[in-house]
Amino acid sequence: MNFEDEKDYIMRIIKEAVSVMASVLLGKKYVSVEEQRQNHYEVSGKDLNGLLEMADRGKINEAENALLGRLDYHNKQEVMAAVLFYQYLSEKNDTFLTQNNYSKEEVLDGLKQLMKKSGYEDLTDMLY
Repeated sequence: MNFEDEKDYIMRIIKEAVSVMASVLLGKKYVSVEEQRQNHYEVSGKDLNGLLEMADRGKINEAENALLGRLDYHNKQEVMAAVLFYQYLSEKNDTFLTQNNYSKEEVLDGLKQLMKKSGYEDLTDMLY
């Protein structure tokens, strides 16, 4: 598998994980993820858009730490906010992510950890 194939594979897994988690959390078949900036999701009262703006400014790790530090893994709306956060990061180009000490692999790892901690560990098995 060459580098481009590996990146495409990771992106397919990320898209599948986002789709599966969104479907499970929303309780219906989920075809596409809504525009993140137009959402009304919050994590412990903090608007998701603020975390997305942090990521846009290159503070990806700080935004992720703020998100996960506040996240109630039993609250479906908050878990959905985290799914949207990772989906947003997955759409960033590799150059931006690399310049800000992040990668598509970390996006996928974040989604896997989110699935496990929110009680959907069994869903990670279907991603491979």
